[in-house]
Amino acid sequence: MKMKNILYFLVIAFLGFSACKKEKYIDRSALAYEQYGKDTLIINKFIADNDIPAVKDSTFDVYYQIIEPGVGDTIPTDYSKITINYTGKLLDGTVFDQGVSKEFQLGTLITGWRLGIPKIRKGGKIRLIIPSGFGYGDVARSSIPANSILDFDIELKDIK
Repeated sequence: MKMKNILYFLVIAFLGFSACKKEKYIDRSALAYEQYGKDTLIINKFIADNDIPAVKDSTFDVYYQIIEPGVGDTIPTDYSKITINYTGKLLDGTVFDQGVSKEFQLGTLITGWRLGIPKIRKGGKIRLIIPSGFGYGDVARSSIPANSILDFDIELKDIK
């Protein structure tokens, strides 16, 4: 009987100690959803305060303003190589990146670009206001703080 009690005690002690060592689980999807709600409020205020005629995509929640639709029937896909001119800013106007005649495969870019750029054709211009979850999320990237809403002006020069 004593051996059984000792084993019982050891099992309980082991479980108790192992429970103390577990790291707290962080539900990243809940954090992302909470951040998206904050981003939406900030973007709507930014659009209203600056009188930007942007609309929210009903499917993907990226905000955009088509400045010039462009021409042609070719729709950029994730497999397309696109040549673009662009300027990326934070909502406070700080420019964090820009490029002239830069070539990229669309599918390798941030989700906000992959969702927004197909709304224009060759020669088109678009402004994308991208919630942080469709940009770099909760990860800081060089001069872009974590959870940053991104504001891009993009001109689609070519599609291959």
